[in-house]
Amino acid sequence: MTFINGIGLISPQNTLDQDSFLLNIVEQTSDYLKCVEPAYKSYLDPLLARRMSRLIKMGIVSAKFCLTDADCSMPDAIITGTGLGSVEDTEKILGEMTKEEKFLNPTPFIQSTYNTISSQIAINLKCHGYNSTYVHRSFSFESGIQDALLQLKEGTATNVLVGGIDEMTLNHLLITRKLGLWKMNPVHNLSIRQTMTTGALAGEGSGFFLFSSFMGKRYYATVSGVETLYKPQTLDELDEKTTTFLFRHDLKKEDIDIVISGTAGDINWDFLYDNYTSKVFPGKPVSWFKHLSGEYHTASAFALWLAANMLKHQVYPEIIRFNDIPPSRIQNILIYNHFRGVNHSLILVKR
Repeated sequence: MTFINGIGLISPQNTLDQDSFLLNIVEQTSDYLKCVEPAYKSYLDPLLARRMSRLIKMGIVSAKFCLTDADCSMPDAIITGTGLGSVEDTEKILGEMTKEEKFLNPTPFIQSTYNTISSQIAINLKCHGYNSTYVHRSFSFESGIQDALLQLKEGTATNVLVGGIDEMTLNHLLITRKLGLWKMNPVHNLSIRQTMTTGALAGEGSGFFLFSSFMGKRYYATVSGVETLYKPQTLDELDEKTTTFLFRHDLKKEDIDIVISGTAGDINWDFLYDNYTSKVFPGKPVSWFKHLSGEYHTASAFALWLAANMLKHQVYPEIIRFNDIPPSRIQNILIYNHFRGVNHSLILVKR
């Protein structure tokens, strides 16, 4: 079994407070949901932090929170998933190139590479173990989980630090809006279900989890498995994939207590979630989370944080309820997420 023994999550909500599970909801009316960031000088050397981008600071601090939460000083491996890497640094280096011909500052270029986040965490922790970064668009975090599960199963690691991290900038938002990815005007995050329009509400976040082969003091839940599916053609195909996935873990669809849906307020794509939950899991409690986190490539990390805390605290917060069906128990949770109908993923989390 694979246990979640610690979590550190920086998100648009107050998720770093381990003693407050969705008690103080942050409401925003904005173009995208920006993270509630801590005072980095309390966790990082100010001289070193000066040269770090916002994304790297988010990654290091959330990773440190995770290890502290798990009472673990050193992981055996560090695995990070990111869909875009450091967008801010990429914009800096490209912006400098267009201004004038001169010697460029190498720091933004170095930090714009995808594996910088994992590398900086390892340097900060002085961790010399296995270090890998997955850049598989919205499969990035799921790929990291699969790698961690293999590491633990093969016995090559006992504690694996797994993270999903992505940031949003205004420039990136304005450019990708033209592709129809995001809402065209600022919206209130808690109202996206009532004001269904084209495009999702963009977000960002940095979530790290300590996956272990043993149950720690602050154990949250177990991650049984991950399944990914590229461009399923029909709902029947997705239904069959779900049934097979659950069967491999000795479960049936009737055993799932809560389905966490990636509904994002996008009128063009949310029907896939509605069809899945109503036809594959009829009569089951359905929750959602992207009105709290926003949409981004590794948003499923927020969903895993949500599932782990529901299982640990045995509560089902009102703010995440998508339908009015209460769970009779909170034992098995299935996370279903996709990005614009292309990359579909399932994550099974148990008490």
